[in-house]
Amino acid sequence: MQTKANGPAVSGEQVRRYRLAAHHLDRPLPPGSLTEAAGVCGVQNSPPGAWETALFARVAACTPALLRQALEGEKTLLQAWSFRGVPAVFPAAESSVFLSALAARPGEEPWIYTRGVTLALDFLGMEWDQALALVRQAASCLDGCTVQSKEELDRLLAEQAARTLPPQLREKWNAPSMYGRPDRQTVGGAVVSFALRPCSFLGLVVFGARQGSHPAFTSYRRWCGRPLPPDPKAERRLVEKFLHAYGPATRADLAAWLGCSPKQAARLWQTARERMLPVEKEGRAAWMLAADLPHLLQAAPPRQPLVLLGPHDPYLDARDRDLLLADPAGQRKVWRTVANPGVLLRGGQVAALWKPRAARGGMAVAVTPLAELSAAERRQAAAQAERYAQFRGTALTAFTVEEV
Repeated sequence: MQTKANGPAVSGEQVRRYRLAAHHLDRPLPPGSLTEAAGVCGVQNSPPGAWETALFARVAACTPALLRQALEGEKTLLQAWSFRGVPAVFPAAESSVFLSALAARPGEEPWIYTRGVTLALDFLGMEWDQALALVRQAASCLDGCTVQSKEELDRLLAEQAARTLPPQLREKWNAPSMYGRPDRQTVGGAVVSFALRPCSFLGLVVFGARQGSHPAFTSYRRWCGRPLPPDPKAERRLVEKFLHAYGPATRADLAAWLGCSPKQAARLWQTARERMLPVEKEGRAAWMLAADLPHLLQAAPPRQPLVLLGPHDPYLDARDRDLLLADPAGQRKVWRTVANPGVLLRGGQVAALWKPRAARGGMAVAVTPLAELSAAERRQAAAQAERYAQFRGTALTAFTVEEV
């Protein structure tokens, strides 16, 4: 180990081994460890079902029924819009970390998920703070009801807000939207859609029990039976979770993961600054939690060398993608604008892409290697695909590997 002025130097191999362990991908967690797995850094649920695939990769004997029971029956897990504005699943007991800690203070906006609202605000002649306050007030109605579908949620809250507006502004608010489907959305509905994420951070809206193909929405208070609890340490714990999952990392990495402004990231970073130590990650300065540094320096090879991950798995959220896949062309295949594939990890690096599809009598899985896969690795990948098909309640009817 080489030590320099800015801390110990660590290799990409050490970082990958450490992160695999931090994400519980080096070995499965015991059955029932759902909150432990989801609590590392939250689990994105976009596309729908992504959170189930992620926990399947981390927890032994995991089934969709157990996951649904934890989310909608026991309510030990909660789904709400969280970091980067994505729908995420996390332990309900840590709601303040994944919600209220994300709330920006005055002057810290915009977030990446609200930048497009300016078209509507210019049309209305309204400031963002005014629009957000309007939607927050309207969202209080969710304490008394549950709404089926995102479209219906936008419509209901837009109608609630319109009642408080003067006639001339109300006419503009109810005008056809300049986004997407103007025949199905108003300008006010569009504003609501942009404002739902920051409303989520206040516990004003969370996901309820899904009905068929449509998600359901209500308030945190109605769903959990209590208001969103205050936690003075929530912001620090959020940064600590990020560093535990993605360290060594920088303040800019935190801003990218959260989808927040540099100003907000700088404030949050300082809440955990005293708990960090510097390291040199492949020639660049970065930071690590002091408590995790020994684990980074002594990280052992994973016990399961191959891991099948679904699209948008939390492990893939690190900004230093070159550590996971050096080839830029390969990176463009993994991290797409839409329709990301699943990946096959080998020692923490992306070795192949995979996609399931419905087939007669079950599920077919196609694997596209980005590096040579041995015969033994192909057999291991097929076994994991078969387990995944069983997890989804079907049979693996076809498993194909393209030639490199």
